[in-house]
Amino acid sequence: MIISKIFKPKSTPKNQPDGVAENVKRSLLKTISWRIIGTLDTILISWAITGALTLAFSIGFVELVTKMILYFFHERAWNKINWGR
Repeated sequence: MIISKIFKPKSTPKNQPDGVAENVKRSLLKTISWRIIGTLDTILISWAITGALTLAFSIGFVELVTKMILYFFHERAWNKINWGR
């Protein structure tokens, strides 16, 4: 009884038909916006640790590219999982 209430599927918003996945453009825009925030954080932390702004930007650039790719594929994989929708 309690378990069925916890795992009961949520109702679908009126503007989103049941089973409709998030589109690629939305996932891509979320990826870019999140990486901007994450990269600025990485640059600030790297600068605080190393004291070298040039090195901090180098670390931030590498992190920007690799984590954007990883996040995009992570987001698309989760989009195929219906659990919790």
